Amino acid sequence: MIILGISGYYHDSAACIIKNGEIISAIQEERITRKKHDSSFPKNSILYCIKEANVSEKEIDYIVFYDKPFLKFERLLETYFAFAPKGFRSFVSSMPIWLKEKLFQKSIITKELKNIFGKKTIWKNRLLFSEHHLSHASSAFFASPFKNAAILTMDGVGEWTTTSIAVGNGNKIEILKEINFPHSLGLLYSAFTYYAGFKVNSGEYKLMGLAPYGEPVFVETIKNNLIVIKEDGSFKLNMSYFDYCTGLKMTNKKFNDLFGGEPRKPESSLTNKEMNIASSIQVVIEEIIIKIAKNIKKETGLDNLCLAGGVALNCVANGKLVNEKIFKNMWIQPASGDAGGALGAALAVYYLMLGNKRNTDESRDSMKGSFLGPSYSDNEIENTLLKLKAKYSKLNMEEIGEKVSEDLKSGKAIGWMQGRMEFGPRALGGRSIIADPRSPKMQKLLNLKVKFRESFRPFAPSILRENLSEWFDLKQDSPYMLLVANVKNTKIIKMTDEEKKLFGVDKLNIVRSKIPSVTHVDYSARIQTVHKDTNPIYYDLINKFNKITDCPIIINTSFNIRGEPIVCSPEDAFKCFMGTELDILVIGNFYLKKSNQKELSNKDYKNLYDLD
Repeated sequence: MIILGISGYYHDSAACIIKNGEIISAIQEERITRKKHDSSFPKNSILYCIKEANVSEKEIDYIVFYDKPFLKFERLLETYFAFAPKGFRSFVSSMPIWLKEKLFQKSIITKELKNIFGKKTIWKNRLLFSEHHLSHASSAFFASPFKNAAILTMDGVGEWTTTSIAVGNGNKIEILKEINFPHSLGLLYSAFTYYAGFKVNSGEYKLMGLAPYGEPVFVETIKNNLIVIKEDGSFKLNMSYFDYCTGLKMTNKKFNDLFGGEPRKPESSLTNKEMNIASSIQVVIEEIIIKIAKNIKKETGLDNLCLAGGVALNCVANGKLVNEKIFKNMWIQPASGDAGGALGAALAVYYLMLGNKRNTDESRDSMKGSFLGPSYSDNEIENTLLKLKAKYSKLNMEEIGEKVSEDLKSGKAIGWMQGRMEFGPRALGGRSIIADPRSPKMQKLLNLKVKFRESFRPFAPSILRENLSEWFDLKQDSPYMLLVANVKNTKIIKMTDEEKKLFGVDKLNIVRSKIPSVTHVDYSARIQTVHKDTNPIYYDLINKFNKITDCPIIINTSFNIRGEPIVCSPEDAFKCFMGTELDILVIGNFYLKKSNQKELSNKDYKNLYDLD
């Protein structure tokens, strides 16, 4: 049984193939097209998945789309009529797109598939549509290691649902409760993302990263004006402060007046106000999620909780939820956003529609470490490097580990590309930029000279799983970098009285632990536990670094620059390497020093990469 899942037409298009319930491949379209958050039909992703699964289009039993466009259109129409005539401008701008591109998606998808595979291939009886939040719930539960679990999904909005509570048991999922549009935690957080001057649907993690620099001084303002929160965690927004139902922006004048002025202009300087805004909404979101979780536990009595949806990528809230010890076990889908909907839709068909038996292993999930994307052979890598006229050395993996661990120790910033690419928004050691966390200057250096982004943005520590309890207050696995926990007291450096007086980004340069470049201003870190069975090469590198430094941790951030997707191919990696101040590039068995490379001009890049 072969099922192809797809998502698209909103943001983060993706495709995935499962074979007899096993996840074979999954990839976001952006990684191939190099257009960040690409929402177009995932043609390239489909072709990759089919190639990786070694199947033809005739062998695909079902293709399933991750949501139902007619229900979404119904929500759109009802919303416009409910707010009429206020939403007329937005209505006029969106209707042509819906009538031309979105409403009749079955015929559009069929046409796209015929463009890929030829007109003779018949798709009519094989094309199915899942519901948005059911796709999220399926991606969370069916990929988890649990035989039964409560499932919490939270995002902006699907068709109507914005938050859902469900129970998974074996190969079944039962939806218990839903909160519907326009009342949405995802859209509430996005409204503050917009107000703080970041881009909606991509800048939410910046808001989360900014939160520890501020104080939650607006919490009561938010709770007294914007949202009613009940004891069970259900909530209702005061829509008079928001414009996303009818307008072309998230907030309105009433919202601006409440917080003392217009939204921050993108790219302008951050002030204490934005930091306090970020801190405040983070506290409110955490309170709601914890209340919902407590109510789920009370109503279901289950020991396991699965999370998915865009809000599940809020690793700070996830860490707080773990600390509450409401559930014995918690598992978060690493591709919790819309890209993961492609996977969830395929799993929903396999288990819910077809009723196939589900086998679980309590010791591991079925995501294969989320390494579900392309990999490249030595021949492919070397041919690429030769075409690029790169200077390189070919080493065995033992030599790579020894050389790179020494480079890390000496303060080098390294582009690291090994094996299959990650599925989801996090780089997990397949497509990563790595460095020494003990350096007090490395966070600022990587942000400004390599990533070309805001200096406050935090980096994650990749740590050997067996050393976790020695360095962090976390007792469970965090393989997908989706949990934040505090650095152990034995590893922190207390601030002086003078340092305690500093506010905002001025706190950034304070050395607050033995691993300052991955320690946030509140002594926390976004942790990735590295496991030998899912990523042996990355594990071996950290292990070698540990042997020469007594530090089982390295900095891990995604291998890309600001505004670009994570690198996929050797060409992508080399381009990023040459366009930044990275010192070393490692692709498979190939080791490159920046000092040995010919500097390429923009014209050279244009010719080399066939860029328009």
